[in-house]
Amino acid sequence: MSLPTVILPGYLAGAPPYREMEQALQSLGCPAVTVPLRRQDWFPTLGGRSVLPILQRLDQTVKQVMQTTNSEGINLVGHSAGGWICRIYLGEVPYNVHPSDSTRVCLWKAHPVVKTLVTLGTPHISQERWTKRNLDFVKTHYPGAFHSTVRYVCVAGKSAYGKRSFGNWFTYSSYELTCGQGECWGDGVTPIAAAQLEGAENLILEDVWHSPRPGRLWYGSATVASTWAKYLV
Repeated sequence: MSLPTVILPGYLAGAPPYREMEQALQSLGCPAVTVPLRRQDWFPTLGGRSVLPILQRLDQTVKQVMQTTNSEGINLVGHSAGGWICRIYLGEVPYNVHPSDSTRVCLWKAHPVVKTLVTLGTPHISQERWTKRNLDFVKTHYPGAFHSTVRYVCVAGKSAYGKRSFGNWFTYSSYELTCGQGECWGDGVTPIAAAQLEGAENLILEDVWHSPRPGRLWYGSATVASTWAKYLV
């Protein structure tokens, strides 16, 4: 059986949409728990503010799961922004880039207990000014697959090509805001180039979309999860 896995939802997402992913992993013998977030838990982070509230909930969930399972190690799965937030959680540099956190505990040093980090459609780079402070912190202190004891697996979807057209405006704009180029492939939100890390095991999955929608595959769909779950052994 695999180590227990903690799933961190993406930006502005609560836990319920990740039940599908949870169940898919459990059916494959990978015990999984989603950080019990609600959409409103993200509101204090809006406008590029500190993601400390999310990191605190992640830490609480990891400790609870490790205690409940009596496990000395754990896997992390971060969807979208959850992926780069997990990279902060692994590190040994205080995350105190926001004045509001100057008197708070902003350091978790979780890399010794995390065996594998899987990021799903995570924008590891961004040109968006509200995100840059947080992502610049990650890129500066933990570039690429930084911790040698952690297995980094970065999964990108290839389902939508960005074009300058009315029906494709959101995808094009999202890609351009993320990597500086709108005409490229990605999952409809995150371009492939931004979802990969140097030194990681980088996977590109055909016809996989960023978020769950009826009638289409996303990272948490059972058939898709079975592909990247192999790395959680």
